[in-house]
Amino acid sequence: MGEVKVYRAWGSPFSMRVEVALKMKGVKYEYVEEDLLNKSDELLQYNPIHKKIPVMVVDGKPIAESLVIMEYIDETWKGDPHILPSHPYDRARARFWSKFVDDKLLPQLKPAFMSNDGEQSTKAIKELDDLLTILENEIKGKKFFGGNNIGFVDIVASVVVIWIPCWQAVTGKEVLTREKFPSIYSWADELLECSVIKQNMPDQEKLQAFYRDHFALMNAKTTD
Repeated sequence: MGEVKVYRAWGSPFSMRVEVALKMKGVKYEYVEEDLLNKSDELLQYNPIHKKIPVMVVDGKPIAESLVIMEYIDETWKGDPHILPSHPYDRARARFWSKFVDDKLLPQLKPAFMSNDGEQSTKAIKELDDLLTILENEIKGKKFFGGNNIGFVDIVASVVVIWIPCWQAVTGKEVLTREKFPSIYSWADELLECSVIKQNMPDQEKLQAFYRDHFALMNAKTTD
């Protein structure tokens, strides 16, 4: 396998997924930091449909979308550790829960934390709370989602561990607490001790500063 290049953005949970997967497999890669307000011609060329990061380019061939890229990494570099489970049923469940995070939970974060409308915010927070309860029940009694080792769903759901606490600190809206979601917090404690997560997670103070500015800008636009 030849040159591997990742087009990413600092502070993006989607970029982090890809880099964690590459680090788990011991794959050497070059990263290209993208300015999402001024995207490079290369990024637009490699991902002309969605025009988003991350994009991984292997020997000049682009692969887009973080979940797709993670599967490609696992299938291409076949040695241990495996990211997806080996059994077809377990693989299907891993894909299901990853889609749950991306299609259900992630879209609820913005209305829950960024809305200044009291009624809308309360409704969105309740819906986010319900989704976290589903995740709490799924991880209960487990070390990681796939068993005793970090895997596909854990990497995808790292947004719960890293980004939700960040947004809570920035907005003062508390949704995820150890008292209410003890199983998620037990899993989070295990996940944050994994060296591959420690190496790739963004600094929390810097992340909070980034989102503080981002939220202020977004709120200013909505009140213009």
